[in-house]
Amino acid sequence: MPTPDKQLSAEQSQQVAETIREEIARRRISRQTLAEQAKLSLSTLEKVLGGRRPFTLATTVRLEQALGVSLRKLPDVAPAAAPVNGVIAPDNLGSYSRRAVARIEGTYITVRPSFGDKDAIYAYRTEIAWDEATASLGFREGERQDADYTQYGEVAVPNESGFVYLVTNRHGQHRLITVCRPRNSGEMYGIITTLLAGRASLLTPIAAPIALLPVKNVPNPSLGRVSPDDANHKLYREHLRRTVDESFAILLPG
Repeated sequence: MPTPDKQLSAEQSQQVAETIREEIARRRISRQTLAEQAKLSLSTLEKVLGGRRPFTLATTVRLEQALGVSLRKLPDVAPAAAPVNGVIAPDNLGSYSRRAVARIEGTYITVRPSFGDKDAIYAYRTEIAWDEATASLGFREGERQDADYTQYGEVAVPNESGFVYLVTNRHGQHRLITVCRPRNSGEMYGIITTLLAGRASLLTPIAAPIALLPVKNVPNPSLGRVSPDDANHKLYREHLRRTVDESFAILLPG
């Protein structure tokens, strides 16, 4: 005889439902889309999210696979901000576990407007990987045309905002990239706040849209200053426009 599907407790079901609602809001997907990805009926999803039916283990596992995150909390064995076997990031970076941010790890083609040519797009590689020494994600840029300005630093992923922050702090001088968590196809969209190098020692604060594209999504990436006649210029421009058109970042006029 088949084994009855185990039901989660009322407390567990409530916690799972809250986590799913947060993920739906962050990813800007519909309940119908999630139901299809998890191979569930929309009616079933609506009932468990509304508390009219408890979650079963099978339903929860399907939703975890569709979202790529764990929906069931593990028993507390230590304070949330304290390192647990070296896999919990410091509190100032979001107290995240490696498993929770696994989808963020990888190599990206980073694109932003060129600061020196209004028609061009600037592109380079960014590697995001887990650093065992700090028990957190770190990032490092590569293949920049202006190699002297290559950046590296820490990655903050606070649960409260649902955004990813790539932070450079060199002797108190900051550069910040704020992007959404990876979309279903892996892209992250947002804004970069940095300094524009001018003549002599002149530096000017500047902000611009930015997109991190998984390298697997760009088969033959163009790097450096990408001009309009480059084969990838149109693709890069569409991703930057999406950043603003879909309000991943809002740039207000003066």
